[in-house]
Amino acid sequence: MEHHPLLFQCLLFTFLMHFTSTHSVKIPRLSPIPTWDTSLHHPATFDAKTSTDNINTFYYKQLLDHFNYRPQSYKTFQQRYLINFKYWGGANSSAPIFAYFGAEEAIDYSPEGIAFLTDNAASFNALLVYIEHRYYGKSVPFGSREEAFKNASTIGYFNSAQAIADYASVLIHVKKTLHAPNSPVIVIGGSYGGMLASWFRLKYPHMAIGALASSAPILYFDDITPQDGYYSVVSRDYREASETCYQTILQSWSEIDSVASQPKGLSLLSQRFNTCRPLNKSSDLKEYLENMYASAAQYNHPPIYPVTVICGGIDKGSFGSDILSKIYAGVVALRGNTTCKVNAPSNVSETTLGWRWQTCSEIVIPIGIGNNSMFQPDPFSFKSFANDCKKLYGVSPRPHWITTYYGGHNIKLSLQKFGSNIIFSNGLRDPYSSGGVLENISDTVVAIHAINGSHCLDIMGANANHSDPEWLVEMRNKEIKIMKGWISQYYVDLLALNGTIKL
Repeated sequence: MEHHPLLFQCLLFTFLMHFTSTHSVKIPRLSPIPTWDTSLHHPATFDAKTSTDNINTFYYKQLLDHFNYRPQSYKTFQQRYLINFKYWGGANSSAPIFAYFGAEEAIDYSPEGIAFLTDNAASFNALLVYIEHRYYGKSVPFGSREEAFKNASTIGYFNSAQAIADYASVLIHVKKTLHAPNSPVIVIGGSYGGMLASWFRLKYPHMAIGALASSAPILYFDDITPQDGYYSVVSRDYREASETCYQTILQSWSEIDSVASQPKGLSLLSQRFNTCRPLNKSSDLKEYLENMYASAAQYNHPPIYPVTVICGGIDKGSFGSDILSKIYAGVVALRGNTTCKVNAPSNVSETTLGWRWQTCSEIVIPIGIGNNSMFQPDPFSFKSFANDCKKLYGVSPRPHWITTYYGGHNIKLSLQKFGSNIIFSNGLRDPYSSGGVLENISDTVVAIHAINGSHCLDIMGANANHSDPEWLVEMRNKEIKIMKGWISQYYVDLLALNGTIKL
């Protein structure tokens, strides 16, 4: 797949950090393709629309509640899914099905953005299915987004267990409709979607023969991972890029506070950083910079490498040799020098609303900032976090539910005999890799990582000019080899079972 320059600028430069008005800790979004809110001054624009060639759109009449038998549970909604038939070998040959699990955004850009599937579908003769997550895109219960998000009673059906049950129902429907009962299914997801894929394999092993979970931080719950893991990796990425850049960023926070405390200090900062609106508090500027640094680290994809771009701007210091001028030079290096940048009015999207609920209910990832990073310390406070969520929704987060329902503690001990056929892939420059599975759990639950990799890079499309780094090509080839092994073994087992398979 060819990388479109403007598309990748959007993907790399837009990054939503969920926080409420009083919540001091930011939980970075989980997404392989960050196509969510940008400011009104920097809308998400693309130089090419999602290719609709070979993509067919379908809707499935989905049950609202898979786990209860109250009258309300039997309500239904239309769940969208997309299918690409181009490469499929057909039901008669029991050709495989690759199912991509949508996450906290609409499914529209997945066929093009998650091009690992289309890049490799021909060699597998695979059918490609993309399923949208409930409450996102066009898969919204209760008739409208306003009604679905009306209160905790309507939004309470919005959780991961319901989502993977949805996926199971859609896959059963697809296989039945296509008369493909023997076609093996491999589920694929990135980030939150990668978590869903791995959890699906554990909860529905009869539905999928394997799962590829890219950049899935399934261990960033319930204090399994140190709270400062995310921002420690962000800091390491900048330090490895440039020690002087790292030190400049480290010193900049106190400098911002110092200027802000002076008479007309906020006005000076507003002018220095070309803000879209005058700053009311220094934290607005600091949050913008934190978000920018974290985004660049999480999506530090080749060939752009935004961390290097930022540090190049900071170290060059085109706007002056003082600390804040250097920091502004880093902003301009990444975002350009054509419009205002900081403190812009922003869009509020379905993803903003949806991710806020998800993190306030079950996806409680306790990310804090410790004392050994390039950021000002900002430890995670569950009490503060829970209070904010309670004010928003009238319900409290359940910080232990993910590990209770899916596991996580002592994962090697629990999964080495129980689980099978899961690939956990990670790029170690991705801050979320700190909460990922980085070591093999067994011979069939394996970890593949790349030292220079970033968030979900392996499931993005290969460069059309074959310019991907060798380590990335090797990473993808390992995944493909394992997946082909799953399918080959499935056919052997199926043949031994009934002796009536046509290959």
